[in-house]
Amino acid sequence: MFLEAIHIILPVFIILAAIIAILLKDLLASVIALAAMSLLLSLEFFILHAPDVAIAEAAVGACLTTAIFILAIKATKRNEEEV
Repeated sequence: MFLEAIHIILPVFIILAAIIAILLKDLLASVIALAAMSLLLSLEFFILHAPDVAIAEAAVGACLTTAIFILAIKATKRNEEEV
C-alpha cells in the first residue's frame, strides 16, 4: 500500500519539478529545480530496483550536469547587469 502510494506521488513531484524548472525565469533557480527533478528520478529508479541506474542518474544528472550548468551560468553576463 505504501509503496503503491510512493509510485503515484513520486512521478507527480518529478513532473512538477520539471515544470517549475521550465517556468522559472532565473537560470540558477531553474538549474536547482532540474537537479531536484534528477534526484527524485534517481529515487524512483532505486524504488524500481535499479540501483545502478539510480547511482548513474544521481551522479551524472544531479551532480555533474548541475555543476556544468552553474559554471556556464557564472561564466556568462546577465542582461540585467548591463541596464
